[in-house]
Amino acid sequence: MAGRRLRRRGFVDRPDAGHALAEALGERPPDTVVLGLARGGVPVAAVVARELGASLDVMVVRKLGAPGQPELALGAITAERRVLNSRLIADLGVSPADLDAVAEREQLELRRREQTYRQGRAALDPAGRPVVLVDDGVATGASMRVAALALRETGVASLVIAVPTGPANVGMLFSDIADEVVCVHTPVPFTAVGLSYLHFDQVDDAGVRAALGET
Repeated sequence: MAGRRLRRRGFVDRPDAGHALAEALGERPPDTVVLGLARGGVPVAAVVARELGASLDVMVVRKLGAPGQPELALGAITAERRVLNSRLIADLGVSPADLDAVAEREQLELRRREQTYRQGRAALDPAGRPVVLVDDGVATGASMRVAALALRETGVASLVIAVPTGPANVGMLFSDIADEVVCVHTPVPFTAVGLSYLHFDQVDDAGVRAALGET
């Protein structure tokens, strides 16, 4: 696994970050699939896919919040995979029934978002193809990790994790699951993804749909 970082100042907005990330990624195989993590990663991924001449799709990850403490993540899910923080679940005494209830609720929201974003289009099958997994930045890496693990299970040919900004150890965060990690901007100290952007507005469902329609 190779990690690539470039010295650069921050970004104007997500499209600007996408341009910088595409430049850092360089030329890629013609059958490459670029997947943007919803929501904020999709506008970045759209620019990357367009400039690489690659196919674009969205990947939805939902965090599993603790009962009564939704901001505290017990794990995360994609349509195919569930990753749990077993130690935290045990420490909080969360029962299997409560955990399943949270997962079921988030799975419903995940399906709703996928249907809303794709608007009847079938999901791209990444099996056997090189994949570039994009978000607008990485802090803890929890959402990116569960997405990467789910993609590995589909049998992708290779997996590149690509983000405009993240901590200096971003390559180490994914060294066990990615063939390559590309991160353009690694400020020290790193405190929050949004601080690397001049404009970091929240991306809504309409913004995701618009970005997916750009390529």
